[in-house]
Amino acid sequence: MTQPKHTNSLVKETSPYLLQHAYNPVNWYAWNQETLDLAKKENKLLLISIGYSACHWCHVMEHESFEDEEVAKLMNERFINVKVDREERPDVDQIYMNAVQLMKQRGGWPLNCIALPDGRPVWGGTYYPKDQWMTQIQQVADFYVAKSHEMEDYAARLAEGIQQSELVAYNNEKASFSWNDLDKMVDPWKEQFDYQEGGPNRSPKFPIPNNYQFLMRYAELKKDESLKNYVQLTLEKIAFGGIYDQIGGGFARYSTDKLWKVPHFEKMLYDNAQLVSLYSEAYLAYGNPMYQQVVEQSLEFIERELSDKTGAFYSALDADSEGEEGKFYVWKKAELQEIIKDDFALFKKYYNVNTKGYWEHDNYILLKDQEDIEFCNKNELELKSFQKKVKSWNKKLLLKREERTRPGLDDKALTSWNALMCKGYTDAYLSFGNEEYLKKAIKNANFIINTQLQEEGNLLHSYKDGRSTINGYLEDYAFTIDAFIRLYEATFEEKWLTYSKNLVEYCKTHFYDTQSGMFYFTSNLDAPLVARKMEINDNVIPASSSAMANNLFMLGHLLANKEYLNMAEVQLNNIKENMPSYGAGYSNWGNLMLNKIVPFYEVAVVGLKAQEKAQELHQEEYHPNKIFIGSNKESNLDLLENKYQAGKTIIYVCLDKSCQLPTTDIQKAKTLLK
Repeated sequence: MTQPKHTNSLVKETSPYLLQHAYNPVNWYAWNQETLDLAKKENKLLLISIGYSACHWCHVMEHESFEDEEVAKLMNERFINVKVDREERPDVDQIYMNAVQLMKQRGGWPLNCIALPDGRPVWGGTYYPKDQWMTQIQQVADFYVAKSHEMEDYAARLAEGIQQSELVAYNNEKASFSWNDLDKMVDPWKEQFDYQEGGPNRSPKFPIPNNYQFLMRYAELKKDESLKNYVQLTLEKIAFGGIYDQIGGGFARYSTDKLWKVPHFEKMLYDNAQLVSLYSEAYLAYGNPMYQQVVEQSLEFIERELSDKTGAFYSALDADSEGEEGKFYVWKKAELQEIIKDDFALFKKYYNVNTKGYWEHDNYILLKDQEDIEFCNKNELELKSFQKKVKSWNKKLLLKREERTRPGLDDKALTSWNALMCKGYTDAYLSFGNEEYLKKAIKNANFIINTQLQEEGNLLHSYKDGRSTINGYLEDYAFTIDAFIRLYEATFEEKWLTYSKNLVEYCKTHFYDTQSGMFYFTSNLDAPLVARKMEINDNVIPASSSAMANNLFMLGHLLANKEYLNMAEVQLNNIKENMPSYGAGYSNWGNLMLNKIVPFYEVAVVGLKAQEKAQELHQEEYHPNKIFIGSNKESNLDLLENKYQAGKTIIYVCLDKSCQLPTTDIQKAKTLLK
């Protein structure tokens, strides 16, 4: 085997992204105390480069600059060079992304920052071509030698800005929430909707699931028909577009255009997990069979390409293969004709192998523009036999695709993203009743408990090749608690509530800020960074703070815990005034506010068939403002005490722990949920 010409300290790491850079001529270090101490000892600026394994422009910059001997010579002479996997170290990414946004009013990946030896940033940007990169970093290094005092002053001001942003103060005003509060958030947001193609009226378009989950619930509870139509339009357009892998299932990270047509081809676990949850819930709300197909096909993709035998889920698939973005997923017309043969005329019409589906270099992105029933009616086809034909086409194309060079796989498992996927499987089980989905969810939950949960009660963030590393962040706890609450609703096994409560109590000890009533993103056991941040704004993943606030509300109801309910209310009250400014950034907070405005039902189901009855009621009619609590035997949980009667399965619909007359009839229970 040929020895690599260069090797740096990243060879000791587990992150696939860091390992990609282990043989660069740049002398990279990982982010750790030893690296920071070295920068201070040598009085060198830190050059911090942050990315992730599936990032296309990260690969481009590596090839153009970090694999280049001339660039490496400059970087090695003037800097201590630090490579960071943003997925492994979201805390570090958060600090330097914040810095670049303050300096440049925009950010992205690769994220490149230059910092003083103590870590305070002084310069930053995203992707730079080689010549520009060398010029920029040379100038910063020269300035540090010539005018270090000026740079120190600038670093101090910037660090103060980072420390102040997204910090939340305690709101002394009495908590009160109304439809008017939410309307003030939603009304200006509606002005940014694309009513033709769904999603926002701009490009690129990200399929942000917590946005559409909130809008779906708001529309349902407000009886806003126009908004219901918009949500359905968006869900349909995403599922029709090239952003959805029509052949193999699963969603790409975003669409580069307004039509959801040309994706940025990387596939992330967190997107797919949340979109499975979203389409599962949307099926309950709207009953569209296409949503079920999307969920089933996407979970087949997860099982086929992102699942580990331990029950863990991998993080991502790269956008590139053989150095070309999307090469694994697109098709030439002649290739399709050869595979599909006699059916090609119909296939071509169905998947738009025409000007609509044409991309570049004679390649086509397969996409749809109508539902199967509509297509069959127009083409005088019988629906079931046609759908069988589509499955046959997809199977042939999948087999052909497997012969291609696969995109790179990021095979680390992140606790937070795994918990999102665990919840996705549980949501799919609750909506469609497939027992295999519940088994997958439980297997993953057991992976988290047995592998990532430590004796001291803390979670670790990352797992790869039998090694669990990095102390967990608030997102790990928040999403794990959320997944376990949902698993409790699916199984009525109280151990999931016990785990959830223990994790909340751990967060109160190590993440909670008693002054504001909010949670920090990092534990008080972690080495301090430039700032200790709170994650408030919902993004492609809900903010860990909003997820925790929702968890406290749900657990407060399930455990009859007034302290948790009060903590959730304080947190929502703290950020209430910010919500109208940016609806898309507060949608998961909006979910919590909805539950504070409308009646929130606790549905207690007790008896031998408690699970089956609960699931039947869940599937019967869409009620986002409820939570199930149940048991098939005697239980000491507050809402279940003294409610068990042998030989019967009884439903109690309760509001603020006050229960209406019990019933054994699903239809009667439905009328009590109005």
